[in-house]
Amino acid sequence: MSRRDQIRMTEAEIEAYLNEPHLCRIGTVGPGGSMHLVAMNYGFVDGVPAFWTYRKAQKVKNLERNPNIGMLVDTGTLYHELRGVHLMGTAELSEDPEVIAAFWASMVQRYRMRDDNPAESSAPKRLVVKIHATKVISWDHGKLGGAY
Repeated sequence: MSRRDQIRMTEAEIEAYLNEPHLCRIGTVGPGGSMHLVAMNYGFVDGVPAFWTYRKAQKVKNLERNPNIGMLVDTGTLYHELRGVHLMGTAELSEDPEVIAAFWASMVQRYRMRDDNPAESSAPKRLVVKIHATKVISWDHGKLGGAY
């Protein structure tokens, strides 16, 4: 079995890992093809990873031009602790107030925030970006048992 196969997470492991309250990095294609990377909190809407952002944000402008998106969630410092999931796919932008409310409920639950968190007041200026993954890469170096 290849080392790659040894460290790959199962679908259940990926789901459990993504359901933990991690930070992610979102990658979009900027003007001229440059990469635009930002750190974000994320939640879920209809079982799909999602984040919210201001409608005028650079990442929104990028996604309006090119819906390709990447999401990286990774943790660990030492080699045997490294775990992560990289989702690649397309973005779906939604300004639907029900979708925004569902996203906010997900954030409150995931990050144990108060319902009256000041960020909620900015909801009318935001939209939700759902990430529809077409490719998933995962790794958990802990599966190697400390070996390199």
